[in-house]
Order: sequence, then structure tokens, then C-alpha cells
Amino acid sequence: MGESVVRAWVGLGSNRAAPQEQLASALAALGALSDTRVLRVSSFYRTAPVGYAGQPDFINAVAAIETGLGPRALLDALLNIERRHGRVRTIPNGPRTLDLDLLIHGDQRIDQAGLTLPHPRMHERAFVMVPLAEIAPALVLPGRGTAADLARALMESQRVERIEPG
Repeated sequence: MGESVVRAWVGLGSNRAAPQEQLASALAALGALSDTRVLRVSSFYRTAPVGYAGQPDFINAVAAIETGLGPRALLDALLNIERRHGRVRTIPNGPRTLDLDLLIHGDQRIDQAGLTLPHPRMHERAFVMVPLAEIAPALVLPGRGTAADLARALMESQRVERIEPG
């Protein structure tokens, strides 16, 4: 990896076609990206759907990676992994085989078409903040607080249950 390596955080989710297997396969694909290695992965969590309620629960996790890919290149790679896993975007927030969200990329602040960093709604979502807090409790979301504090507050109103692998 080159000198421009940064730490990035990726949210993973699935609620179709063997969700735990989808996440495991996506993590392997993430680690296979050029100039990228997976540093840590949270436990898997069963979470209630957000937005479109008429669908199965999700399995979610967060991965910390080191990457030499820039934010747009990494996002494009994540979208490609989703497509290879059969992701079809039909119903907004609807069921999906795989959802990969670029949450944070170094200290980048970006607000462009199709790419906003840090992810604009992550601080509102227990399915992101609880797994993130597991592997990076002291991570600070500027203007929001630490991952641990945000996760604690969200767990009062959103269902998140750590599950055993398998």
C-alpha cells in the first residue's frame, strides 16, 4: 500500500438470500480490493428494518479498513461488490441481498452527487452505530459525539440484537 493509505469504515447489511453468508462473502470481497485490507469487523447484529417496515429483519455489521483507494473509487468498488451479490435497487430502503455504505473515509468531508462523507444519516441509525461502537467506541463523529455515546442513545428506541455467527 502506498503513502496515501487511510482508515475507512464500511457498513454492511443484508436481509435476503442467506444474509450472514452475504456479509461474509462481502467482507472477503472487501479484503480482496486493491490497496485495501480489512482491519476489524464487528459482530453481526439482527436489526429491524428502517423506512420500509414490510420486510425481514436485517443482518448488519461494520468493518474498519485501510485503503489506498480514494473515496469515489472505494464507493465504486463497494457498488460493484453489491452488484456481484445480486443487489437490485427497486424499493427505496427495501429488501436487498447486500448493502454496503461508505461511512467514513479518513477525515474527508465530501458533499457531492452520490457521495456524502461522513455518511449523513449514520448517527441516526442503531444498525450502524452499535456495530461501529463495538470496534471503535471512541471514534468521534464531528458535531455528534463518540460512537459509543451515539449507540447508547439509539439503543433505547431501535432494536439491535447481537447474534452468534452461523
